[in-house]
Amino acid sequence: MSRSWVDAVVAAGAVPASSVPEASAGRSDIEEFTGADPVEDGELQVHSLGAVQGLAPPPRAVAFLDGIELWRVVGYAGVTPIVRAHVATAIRRRGVDRRPRTVAYEAEELAITRLELLPKAIRRALEEVGVRVVEIAAEDARQPARALPAARIEVQKARAALERRVGERSLDALGTEEWLVVDGVLSDSAALSAHPRTLGVVKSHGAQYFEGAELERALTLPAGHRTSVFRPRSRGARREIHSWYLRLWPWEGNDLLYGLVRLEARAHPATVALASALSAWALRERAPLATPDRRWDRLLYAIHDVETYLRARAPRDLVQEQASRLPHTRVAS
Repeated sequence: MSRSWVDAVVAAGAVPASSVPEASAGRSDIEEFTGADPVEDGELQVHSLGAVQGLAPPPRAVAFLDGIELWRVVGYAGVTPIVRAHVATAIRRRGVDRRPRTVAYEAEELAITRLELLPKAIRRALEEVGVRVVEIAAEDARQPARALPAARIEVQKARAALERRVGERSLDALGTEEWLVVDGVLSDSAALSAHPRTLGVVKSHGAQYFEGAELERALTLPAGHRTSVFRPRSRGARREIHSWYLRLWPWEGNDLLYGLVRLEARAHPATVALASALSAWALRERAPLATPDRRWDRLLYAIHDVETYLRARAPRDLVQEQASRLPHTRVAS
């Protein structure tokens, strides 16, 4: 959808604005200690991948799923913000010829506000242009300091729902030996978390599963090594999953999270047996480097390729404004 609905609400009386909130820099993980149960070893241990790196061939066909979110404040009715948001997701499939091809794409544009706090003319304009309106709570909409974090949550929920829907729909089309690699957690989806050939790659580490010596082993993991497989304890509606940490690049001289990803796969004994082979495969997916993305040390190139495709199809004004106002961040992904 074009900017027509933004022009319509401004024409109806909204005060125009052009603000990219700090929160639009990206999604953050839940920052809490949740705990984990051991699966592979009695306590978290370090496993070298040296012996398997040359012995575990990658799947002949792999599909990679990722999404983006772009949003900014485009107007105010009194102190109530009107937010324009764009969410999109795509799957790019790489076959035996190693060339990625898009096999799924969906995008949606949203207006995020609180309708009852808008003048009648602005509400009518939103209705006439047909954009989907997502409402934040009235108590948040009346307080500017609370409205934007509330809008951010709605953007993230819309993006997560879109990624989940596209990912789940793709499972029936996977070949018998084809894998689906998802940028982010699998445990938000019953179908994705239970499938035998899905792999989640988690780049953020807000949630902590260990403490003490086990936490130290996880965060000082050497490059080319993985931890034991563990079972994160359930958070809310998340499904049971098996997980482990993998270091893609040396962290020494950088910081503890440099090059560190957490992998997720179905909770099944086969996952433990495959953990080293999947980790060795993920190490090979580092090349070519995903530069100039600032997260290149934790970003598989094939996921970077999906993000590049999505940015190329996103509304140019949103992409350009976000880049100009947040020079040290990227489109949220």
